[in-house]
Amino acid sequence: MKLLLVEDDPSMQVTLQRALARSKIDVRICGDGALAVEQWRELEPDVVALDLSLPNLDGLQVLAQARAAGLRTPVLLLTARGTVGDRIMGLNAGADDYLPKPFDLDELEARIRALRRRHQNAGPDMGLNPQEVGGLRFEPESGAVYHRGGILELTPRELALLKALMMKPGHAVSKERLFELVFPGETDVQYEAVEVVVYRLRKKLAGTGAALMTLRGLGYLLRAEP
Repeated sequence: MKLLLVEDDPSMQVTLQRALARSKIDVRICGDGALAVEQWRELEPDVVALDLSLPNLDGLQVLAQARAAGLRTPVLLLTARGTVGDRIMGLNAGADDYLPKPFDLDELEARIRALRRRHQNAGPDMGLNPQEVGGLRFEPESGAVYHRGGILELTPRELALLKALMMKPGHAVSKERLFELVFPGETDVQYEAVEVVVYRLRKKLAGTGAALMTLRGLGYLLRAEP
């Protein structure tokens, strides 16, 4: 697996490169935000780990440029900014997950591998056409879901579940399939954890014109409210 690490701290670069190399992850380094998109395009990495605080161009700007350029690589944000607002901004800008600093190296590796699996499981058939259900609009280019022109604030797992349902509006998606997409590779998590994410997501969808339905024995579906 090839990882592009966009991080300007030399000690962090060395630590992560050595640690991940032991797990057969080929880490390529970029320490300047202004050069990140060009290197991203040239390397074609499997995953990008992106620090928010970078010289010349910060992580959110790098991410926005990459998504605007059509780069669909899954992105893990590495951030010392601990507020929920900062994390939501990153996810809504097109990141796929975030990991606050300081972090455990085993968790970093697990999240990187999970992002790669999630990206592979999504497959190429998702397309780049916006999907609409009720008052919701999913933009594959940015990876965000919008309601009334604003970005719907969701956790990474809620977003993964909602995207899976929006790609098949009116059709049931099994709990097993949703588990694969929402908790990729997390063998210590029970299938019932999907129900917790569904419960929280359903509350956030109130008033959006989209209803998250439970079909006993079949799974879940998303449909426009009448």
